[in-house]
Amino acid sequence: MSQNRSTDAAVDLNPSTIAVREIGSFHVGGKMHTLSRMAQRDRPSTPGGPVYSSDPNGEIVAGQMYVQYVRLASPQSPHPLLCWHGGGMTGATWETTPDGRQGWQMFFLRAGFDVYVSDAVERGRSSWAPFPAVYADAPYFRTGREAWEDVFRFGPPGSWHADPALRRAHEGMRFPVPYMDAFMKQFVPRWATNNALTQEAYDALIARLDSSVVMTHSQGGNFGLTAALHAPDRVKAVVSIEPSGSPDPRAFDLASLRGVPHLFVWGDFLDHRPSLRLHSLPLVRAWSDALTAAGVDVEWIDLPSRGIKGNSHALMCDDNSDEIAGLVLDWLKRHDLAT
Repeated sequence: MSQNRSTDAAVDLNPSTIAVREIGSFHVGGKMHTLSRMAQRDRPSTPGGPVYSSDPNGEIVAGQMYVQYVRLASPQSPHPLLCWHGGGMTGATWETTPDGRQGWQMFFLRAGFDVYVSDAVERGRSSWAPFPAVYADAPYFRTGREAWEDVFRFGPPGSWHADPALRRAHEGMRFPVPYMDAFMKQFVPRWATNNALTQEAYDALIARLDSSVVMTHSQGGNFGLTAALHAPDRVKAVVSIEPSGSPDPRAFDLASLRGVPHLFVWGDFLDHRPSLRLHSLPLVRAWSDALTAAGVDVEWIDLPSRGIKGNSHALMCDDNSDEIAGLVLDWLKRHDLAT
């Protein structure tokens, strides 16, 4: 009996313990497509097993998005946190860092949020569809060099090498570079023709919930900013981690977002990615400035200017990821969205 009391006390006093009410998943979006005039194929049932003639013609469902949720027994925020990943990635971005530390999913669960992690249309568990029968074009695949030198800003031009021992990272880089190969295992194909389907699925997710806080990364940024425009009564805040784009502020009445605070967070080495410096960053800055002019509560965090240096585009994977998540949490608390 005393042993049970001791165990209970240890659990009660452990600040890292969370009580989960429910873990589950669902799909949103998608519709039926009828395939026709496609050639039959022979399909083995299993290695060494019988071979069947497979007819690909008929109905399939495509354009859906997978959503995994973890709901707490006693959430401290009434607004679930929706985590939307970037291009060529899945919800794994938020779950666990490449070197095995807790990801932002767990960080914000511990902070008292129900957390919903999505695999956007065509990614991960959302499934694929034939192309060009359904998706208009073939997918893109991200290479190690593109990820290392360009997208995630781990090293300067010419610093990538297939041999990990010969790669050169930026001085002071916070991404755990010995785990680059583990990070690459998260990469998935992406299509350039499914933006409308993806936005439709994200909007459907928001419509399914009474309220939510939307947190996005990279390509997900534009979708999150647009989703807030579509449902300013349901979206309680938007957190944009290095968004790669934004809507055109001239096309919208941004006054509808006065009750939706926005946070933008940027890492280091921005000058080493010309496409970001010359295109994405000015677009997002123009959106941020237009929000401010419309009376929206906006905060723009440039981490190096705060003395937090060395962060890559993959802020939630860097070795100080909890520190960055803490800045986001503090901002949510200041806006009465977390306790």
